[in-house]
Amino acid sequence: MPFHIARKLLLAVLLIAGAGSAVAGDRRYASLPPALMPHLQAVGGTSAPIGYVRFCAENKGDCIAEGDLVPEAPLDTAHLAALDQVNRSFNSSITPMTDMDHYGEVERWAYPDDGKGDCEDYVLAKRRALIGLGWPASVLLITVVRDKEGDGHAVLTVVTDRGDLILDNQENQILPWQDTGYRYVKRQSQGDPNLWVSLGDTRSPPVVGGGR
Repeated sequence: MPFHIARKLLLAVLLIAGAGSAVAGDRRYASLPPALMPHLQAVGGTSAPIGYVRFCAENKGDCIAEGDLVPEAPLDTAHLAALDQVNRSFNSSITPMTDMDHYGEVERWAYPDDGKGDCEDYVLAKRRALIGLGWPASVLLITVVRDKEGDGHAVLTVVTDRGDLILDNQENQILPWQDTGYRYVKRQSQGDPNLWVSLGDTRSPPVVGGGR
């Protein structure tokens, strides 16, 4: 069986288990080989997106390093089920709308508390919700990518002991980072949410979330 198909089948099994019975909820994944879902690798420091800088100026309390630096979250059934629930819930409850249509601006990062937003707004909402559920901020990293059309797009990377998973407003299924088809540009540092690291694609998009 091709390796990329095996990865997708594995994640499908995990998602089914996460929504299963209490017995399934007690099952853990310590025996799964970490190589199936490796981590994204930083290649150096870089600048934060301008929309994020403005967001932090308006929401200082959400852009400070708090709590212990936890390098990875365990990918057990309960954690995966929580990620799945949060991803699907916000994907279905928020109406996609560009910043230009929403605010009359090319790019503005904000919580979609009015039920409307584009990709980075979904990411902010999901990150806030997971932190509220007790997830450490150091494993929930806002990430800028180029999507399949080459446009700037934001997703939430979740760093787990089985690799980096992606929560995406364009996809209800949670995928390993390498199965999204995206090119990874940069993301938050685990140690400080105001510091950003490059992920290899140095052509940073001028606008994040120009579309959906």
